[in-house]
Amino acid sequence: MHADHLKNRRNIIMKIGIIGAGNIATGLGKFWAKHGHELFFSYSRDAEKLKKAANSVDPSARFGTPAEATAFADVIVLAVPYNAVPDALSAAGVLNGKLLFSCVNPLKPDYSGLFVGTNTSGAEEIAKLAPGAKVVEGLPAFAEVLHSDVRQIAGQQVTVFVSGDDSEAKQIVTRLLVECELEVIDAGPLWTARYVEPSMMLLVNLAYSQGFGGRVGFKFLKEKT
Repeated sequence: MHADHLKNRRNIIMKIGIIGAGNIATGLGKFWAKHGHELFFSYSRDAEKLKKAANSVDPSARFGTPAEATAFADVIVLAVPYNAVPDALSAAGVLNGKLLFSCVNPLKPDYSGLFVGTNTSGAEEIAKLAPGAKVVEGLPAFAEVLHSDVRQIAGQQVTVFVSGDDSEAKQIVTRLLVECELEVIDAGPLWTARYVEPSMMLLVNLAYSQGFGGRVGFKFLKEKT
């Protein structure tokens, strides 16, 4: 089922293929399992880790290869380190017409900076690797928040900015993030990820270099209208 078949079906149960088996993948997956979505985990060099990740989220969650996840899913969620993206997408196969929800910030492995600057973005580079896919970026709260019993920070929902060129695909990603108890703001076209990604790099620095810890997040404030 392609993204355009989902657009007006607010309560539809979706088949979600997750490429990645780390803390972000499992943190998001637990929320989606609670909302009844069918999950398929993929992409780990350790088959036992992949199985444990799937089972920790939902005993009924499936696991296998990225290509199997692509064939299974209405929505593909990309949750791997940026330097693993080319290999992961190659393994996923043809994504034409699929909604590709990227949770990938182009962080260097040592957190010293980003692989790309503000003349492009990780999201735009991912779109080049997945021609025909409807790419939406939404960088979620840190894993420490997603896996916590308390998702709010200081009594507030964490704000997530979504960027993408397909409005209907963004609506679906927005719904999935709202199900994770996050506030979602539409940042605009995919190119706006050029500015969202560095802001998340700042948050990483504050959390892990400046000593604030992983329970941090942004809050978008606006006057009520």
